[in-house]
Amino acid sequence: MNESIQTFSSDVLIQEHTSNLKKWTVCFTAALFFFYEFIQMNMFNVLAGDLLRAFNITAEQLGSLSAYCFYATILFLLPAGQLLDRFSTRNIILIALGICVLGTTFLSFTHSFALAHLFRFMTGIGSAFCFLSSVRLASRWFHPKRLALVVGLIVTMAMTGGMIAQAPLSLLNHYLGWRQTVFCVAALGAIILILIYFLVQDYPPHAKHEHKAQCDELREMGYWHSMLRSYLNWQNWMGGIYTSLLNLPIVILGSLWGSLYLQQVYHFSPEKAASITSLLFLGSILGCPAAGWFSDYIGYRRRPMILGAIFSLAVILALLYLPHLTASQLMLGFFLLGFITSAQVIAYPTIAESNPLILTATAVSVISISTQIGFAVFQPFFGRILDYYWDGSKLNDIPFYSPICYHIAMMIMPLAFIIALLAACLMKETFCRRQT
Repeated sequence: MNESIQTFSSDVLIQEHTSNLKKWTVCFTAALFFFYEFIQMNMFNVLAGDLLRAFNITAEQLGSLSAYCFYATILFLLPAGQLLDRFSTRNIILIALGICVLGTTFLSFTHSFALAHLFRFMTGIGSAFCFLSSVRLASRWFHPKRLALVVGLIVTMAMTGGMIAQAPLSLLNHYLGWRQTVFCVAALGAIILILIYFLVQDYPPHAKHEHKAQCDELREMGYWHSMLRSYLNWQNWMGGIYTSLLNLPIVILGSLWGSLYLQQVYHFSPEKAASITSLLFLGSILGCPAAGWFSDYIGYRRRPMILGAIFSLAVILALLYLPHLTASQLMLGFFLLGFITSAQVIAYPTIAESNPLILTATAVSVISISTQIGFAVFQPFFGRILDYYWDGSKLNDIPFYSPICYHIAMMIMPLAFIIALLAACLMKETFCRRQT
């Protein structure tokens, strides 16, 4: 039975008579969930000052509130891959997105800092399923040779959400205030929920029997055996570490601290700061499909991942140590940082190719857990460093951190890129072919 599953793999699930329009419609409507979750994950960047003031909290407390989303994601990612491999992807998306929309709605109304943690936790439940569900669908609807490009485009959609969470959300926040802005985000989620309900299907119409065969084999394999096979795989964890650490510019600068950093160190307005941080996401929007295409084109996964870590290290060191950077130089630096760290996207098809097709979502969940651990750990850790070196001064009732505070805290990133380089070197090359 194993042989039959392997031979039909994606080649049968993705037959030529499945229309290209149908493939793209299904996969990228589902990817709107990932797009939406990236707005959720990154919106605190432009709301940071308002939240510090509204709840009268410190940087570390704000980092903790933001991280509650990622605590939930880490917790629910453990069963997420197994659920997506075994049950209807569409139905799971609808349930998870519904919970996320409810949490966002409640967050817009609450005046309790404790309840804000609960509602932020609810949004994180949805985050556990958004990317895995997109990869699971892409692996059913597209040929493996196109998987890196498709995954790159899916991540591009997420980065578009991250970009919208910068300058556009900052403008909305300026006119409406943070509560109404968060409520608008909840309303957007409701619209996406409706689109997914009507447009997403679990697999191509002709692949019903093959899908059932996969489910039967998973039942034979058992929950714990399939879990251990994925979570004890060294290749999966090296890919997870690489992706998590190369993702730190998004985690630290894009999601939470970038706007405040540019305002307090370079004295930009909130709108100008948000426009600069948005270039981090624009770089990723262009870089993710470019990295996926380049990897597919040259037929290697490991080599472009190594180059991505090396060049990322060079860019972050330039941003940290070149003196008197102008606004234009910062814009270029943030764009390049987003573009080059997009090499992280290559880890996803690498892991998919390193594991059996039936365990795609479970295997990729290792990367997702590693990435979310990065969010959960490094956001409050960055805030803790800021608070440790803070002299207690405030500006407009917001803690004011000196350039040296930010410089010390941002040293996390070059250290992380060095470790990511080592992880990429320890991975096995798949040559863009399924290995198991």
